[in-house]
Amino acid sequence: MSTAPSRALETFPNPQPERDYSIRIQIPEFTCLCPKTGQPDFAELTLEYVPEARCVELKALKLYVWTYRDQGAFHEAVTNEILGDLVAATEPRFMRLTAAFNVRGGIYTTVVAEHRAAGWRPADPVQLP
Repeated sequence: MSTAPSRALETFPNPQPERDYSIRIQIPEFTCLCPKTGQPDFAELTLEYVPEARCVELKALKLYVWTYRDQGAFHEAVTNEILGDLVAATEPRFMRLTAAFNVRGGIYTTVVAEHRAAGWRPADPVQLP
C-alpha cells in the first residue's frame, strides 16, 4: 500500500456480518482549505458506522483524508462528500460523520451527516439497572 494521498478507499470483509455492532473512528487532524480565503481549516472527524459486508481499512482512510489537505471546500460540502465516498465504498447499515471544525472568526462549525440503508432499523437500546 502506498503512503501517498489517495482517494482509493480499501475495505475488508466484516468479520461479524450477522451482528449489528458499531465502529467509531476519530480523525483529529483533518485539514482542508477555505474556498474563500485559501486559509487552512482544521477539524476533528468522528466516523461511526454499523457495517454490512465491508469495513473501511484504516490506513486507506488516513490516505483518503489526506487528499483534502490542499482542497478548497465548504464545511457542509466536504462532510457530505466524505460520507458519500465512505458509503459507496462500504455500503453500511448505518453511517454518521461528524465534522467539528475549529474556531474561525469566533465561530465554531459542526456538521453531522448520516446514511441509513433502506429497511435498516437499530435495535432498541439496552437499559441496564
